Amino acid sequence: MNYKKKKIKVGFTTGDINGIGIEIFLKVCYKKQLLDFFTPVLFGSTKLCFYYKKILNMEIHNIQEVKKFKDVSDYKINVFNICKDDIIKFESIKINQPESVKYPILSLKKAVKALKEGKIDVLVTAPVNKKFMNLKNFSFLGHTEYLQNILEGESLMFMIHDILKIALVTNHLPLKKISSELNTKKIIKSIKILHQSLIIDFCIEKPKIAVLGCNPHSSDNGLIGNEEKTKIKPAIDSLFQKKGWLIFGPYPSDSFFGNQSYRNFDATLAMYHDQGLIPFKTLTFNQGVNFTAGLSHIRTSPDHGVAYDIAKKGIANENSFEEAIFRAIKIFKNRKEYMKLSSSNLS
Repeated sequence: MNYKKKKIKVGFTTGDINGIGIEIFLKVCYKKQLLDFFTPVLFGSTKLCFYYKKILNMEIHNIQEVKKFKDVSDYKINVFNICKDDIIKFESIKINQPESVKYPILSLKKAVKALKEGKIDVLVTAPVNKKFMNLKNFSFLGHTEYLQNILEGESLMFMIHDILKIALVTNHLPLKKISSELNTKKIIKSIKILHQSLIIDFCIEKPKIAVLGCNPHSSDNGLIGNEEKTKIKPAIDSLFQKKGWLIFGPYPSDSFFGNQSYRNFDATLAMYHDQGLIPFKTLTFNQGVNFTAGLSHIRTSPDHGVAYDIAKKGIANENSFEEAIFRAIKIFKNRKEYMKLSSSNLS
């Protein structure tokens, strides 16, 4: 089989260079059989790769620096050096030092630019430390917010796994701000993005979506807050009644996950970060994927953080990172097929 014409170019960011990002990247690319399915392009540093190769004691012989996209090769770990790093001693860089903070930001910016220009097909981002990135005048709370600013479309943080898919109305907000940020219009927009993604990205013809409440027991009919009655239920009713979409809720999150009601739906919409991420990571940790739905281009990431406590020890689990790669590839193919079918129906 001629893989050269079929293989997808997957771009990668370094993530925090003191975290586990480069380690799990190399561990995945070390599995040479996986390179039958994609061509890796890292926006980082060959020197950084060789440094981690030495730490991990890995026999990797296919790392190559590329300066132009036409030089990207199959079965190679292609690396675009994002800055002059010949004088940087990666082994001596500590957490939160200038070089450590600079790398993930520059890597992300270079990778997203290439994604937007079509030089790579999809992007997989390694974990970053949001606190340190913001110290360098990076005015976005995370990858999702940055991508929303650069790419076309409306973003939705969407955690995906075969047994559970959870999207979020609000992302990285303190609890005290959540209620004021929630409104019917925003919830409707989130449902619409989720509904469209399930159709286009996951080939689900008529999605069935559960919507969670905001308060304990979904407010107990107004005894514990009124967000369900004034903000969430109107959004559900609007789409259920006017469009005939299969949107149900609001459900109390504790019993919804406790009795495994999520298995009856194609996806669940949570109101805030921990409401969705705690059950998701409890049920799928190291297998789940973070997908930024609703945008013109595809970005995924693993479901974990930088893991400073185990970094550089060679024990980081690459399963979620590997899953993020193949989820991105699958979504890319699903979108192409959807566009092909849509064009055929219009002609």
